[in-house]
Amino acid sequence: MLAPSPAGFRRLLPLLKPYRRQLWAGGACMLVFVACWPLLAWLAGQLIPAIGAGDVAKVLQVVGLALAVFMLQKIAQFGQDTLLAGPALQVSQDLRRQLFARLQRLEFGALEKLSAGDLTYRLTEDADRVGEVIYKTIQDSTPCLLQLVAVFGYMVWLDWRLSLGTMVLAPLVAVLVSLFGARVMGAAERSQKQVSELAALLGEAIAGLPLVRAFAAEPWLQARFETEIDLHRQARFRTQRLLALQYPVVGFIEAAGILAVLLMGAARIQSNDLNSAGFSSYVAALLMLIDPISHLTTNFNEFQQGQASLRRLRAIEAEPIEPPDQPGARALGAVQGELVLDQVVYGYDPQNPVLHGLNLRIQPGQVVALVGPSGAGKSTLFSLLLRFNIAQQGRVLLDGQDLVELRAADLRRAIALVPQQSNVFSGTVAEAIAFGRDVSLDQIRRAARLANADGFIESLPGGYQARVEERGSNFSGGQLQRLAIARAVLGDPAVLLLDEATSALDAESEAAVQQGLEQAMAGRTVLVIAHRLATVQEADRILVLDGGRLIDQGTHDQLIGRPGRYRDLCERQLIRGGGSR
Repeated sequence: MLAPSPAGFRRLLPLLKPYRRQLWAGGACMLVFVACWPLLAWLAGQLIPAIGAGDVAKVLQVVGLALAVFMLQKIAQFGQDTLLAGPALQVSQDLRRQLFARLQRLEFGALEKLSAGDLTYRLTEDADRVGEVIYKTIQDSTPCLLQLVAVFGYMVWLDWRLSLGTMVLAPLVAVLVSLFGARVMGAAERSQKQVSELAALLGEAIAGLPLVRAFAAEPWLQARFETEIDLHRQARFRTQRLLALQYPVVGFIEAAGILAVLLMGAARIQSNDLNSAGFSSYVAALLMLIDPISHLTTNFNEFQQGQASLRRLRAIEAEPIEPPDQPGARALGAVQGELVLDQVVYGYDPQNPVLHGLNLRIQPGQVVALVGPSGAGKSTLFSLLLRFNIAQQGRVLLDGQDLVELRAADLRRAIALVPQQSNVFSGTVAEAIAFGRDVSLDQIRRAARLANADGFIESLPGGYQARVEERGSNFSGGQLQRLAIARAVLGDPAVLLLDEATSALDAESEAAVQQGLEQAMAGRTVLVIAHRLATVQEADRILVLDGGRLIDQGTHDQLIGRPGRYRDLCERQLIRGGGSR
């Protein structure tokens, strides 16, 4: 369970500052709305005796005044609700915007610990619940609280002794609401955690349905799903049971209080300390307290649930973000593509380095392959080149410039990545290649031609305006990979990072992608992570990594011609030397 937030919703108050004018205008409408309640209670005190006396003229006069006050109050309520709704909803939007922006800057190690389903729930359901609490606090709870103060103040003015007796019950109601609220918040946190776990399972299940079907594992997945939804049901039921218990308990206390006030009022009238008109007005005012108390009770429970949601959202803020640009970070300028690693030491846990004193120089235009077992440090090297992480010791240089001294955006325009799994966003084909960059269709076409993708794109209905569905489900793996290559070369990067870009393809698709890669690689510095060594035999240089150290390097023929880790790996994959170059 997350630790309680020391500030909670108070930390959201600065987000309201840009909307002060709307809040002041809404507050003015709120004061008019609230001021009408004591006036209506006074009119009720005038109306009931007039009805009892059969004074029709008096009744008509009071009813006319009451209708005018009601009209004024409802106009003020409309102004209050509309003027205050905007800032409340805007704060929710601003909060979600800030958290999503932070999410994009989280360190990848922290990001990998959070499930996609859980993050989705936090930024949708949890953010909506927080926004609803803000809205109800501004638009509902505040006027209800002011109504309680105004109406009870009027009751004290009418008969302070009778009001003192009424006040005896207020602490009891407050204590009960507080006790229930604390328990509701705990139950809500558990319920929301359970929903997050259910969302995470659904995300895995939907993405993995073909695999589940291939292994005939549907009963296993169904059993897991049923377990999760049962846990979710139980968690929600515990919250609903607490709420179901609270309302009758508090309602009984309220009813008992009203009956007690009626008894005390009868005694006050009998002793001539209060007349019938005053008591009628007092009872009307007392009844006007029931609705705001009910609203405040409900809103307090929702506030507690919103507090649980806010804690979950604030937990994202506690996660570390990638290092920002240094003050005065330099623009990169023209790039040749020389890469140097100078005594680089890096570990996701600084106590357990993944790379140990790595020294490396790659000339502009070279094609360099990285091979080695899983955990050797190949992907870590890519993350350092893209400055997703920064070396704890040593330097990483591009054209002689330390990456930590450069602007990250400039660096990532100069170094492009083609990942193993092509994550292509939904939209049109042109939008998937442009990927948020302001480029012309001609530039997109040139990139697609370089990636050997122009032919299949033009054959689509709509061509570059054809739709890419979620996760690229309407394209083949080879087509998606060529779109990813086009996306990478669109900005004309000097350095291209290929993370086993053809490993998941069939022979025909691999040939098409390989042609696209060869065209895209021309004139660029290229680093290739490869587990299938047949794909890197033409590299200018092959670097053999093991345990975060560079243990050997050379061409394919040089490495396979001498005993060592590379030749062992080649023999396992039935690759032989000679005549390969």
